[in-house]
Amino acid sequence: MKPADILAALAVTLIWGLNFAVGKVGVGQFPPLLMTAIRFSLVALALIWFVPRPAGRMAQVALLSVTFGSLHFGLTFVGLSGVDAAAAAIVMQLTVPFGVLLAWLVLGDRFGGRRTLGLVIAFSGVVILAGEPAGESGQFHLALLVAAAFAWGVANIQIKKIGRINVFALNAWMGLFAAPQLILASALLESGQLAAMENADWMGWGAILYMVLGGSITAYGMWYYLIEKYEVSRILPFTFLAPVIGVAAGIGLLGEALTWEKAAGGLITMLGVAVIQLRWRRPAGPAA
Repeated sequence: MKPADILAALAVTLIWGLNFAVGKVGVGQFPPLLMTAIRFSLVALALIWFVPRPAGRMAQVALLSVTFGSLHFGLTFVGLSGVDAAAAAIVMQLTVPFGVLLAWLVLGDRFGGRRTLGLVIAFSGVVILAGEPAGESGQFHLALLVAAAFAWGVANIQIKKIGRINVFALNAWMGLFAAPQLILASALLESGQLAAMENADWMGWGAILYMVLGGSITAYGMWYYLIEKYEVSRILPFTFLAPVIGVAAGIGLLGEALTWEKAAGGLITMLGVAVIQLRWRRPAGPAA
């Protein structure tokens, strides 16, 4: 990889890793569904004027807005409102085993013994993390994060079936479809929306802008550029840095405690993800 592309990959993982701590700041000032609705509204407003309409695939994008937009991101931030940013960064690594499992069930991808082992290891780490003394509320929100990871796996199958598409057009139109869903969900399930918007300070609004400009537009744009340029196997290992950054940000920036459950559960979950993602090859023998 070129040095500039390595820096781009590192920038993406840094943005995604910090997103958990930033999101935690945001849900501290906004109801989580409302915050997600504002995020998608701003993404759509920022991009919709400059990208093509995905003609012939609008129904698929609308359906994706339910699973990826409303369910994945909605459940992620509702879950984040009840657990530490560090724990959320670890649990969201389940997106990889869920994605692999669903690809096997729906698309017929290979799912051998190595991936089965990785799946078991990854879920074992989350089980350890669930034993952290956070009370029933914390475990409920942890379960919501697991559900969010599963929704991401379903969304990956949908994106695969949509085929090649401009990532900015996808973000724009998905945001346009997802925002009304999330506004309705917030109206039905949350309260204090107007007061939250009136009382939020620069950190709360800054958190939303970070997720819009950094997480949704910049990071995804660079990531798909790298995916198109290089083999996926060369890019995916960079994602292992995101939970490390997420845990470090939660502890260093938000003052969260590093418990043995976070340490052990995080390491075991990441080990399971590594077993699933990486292809272990025997070294070549000496030249004849």
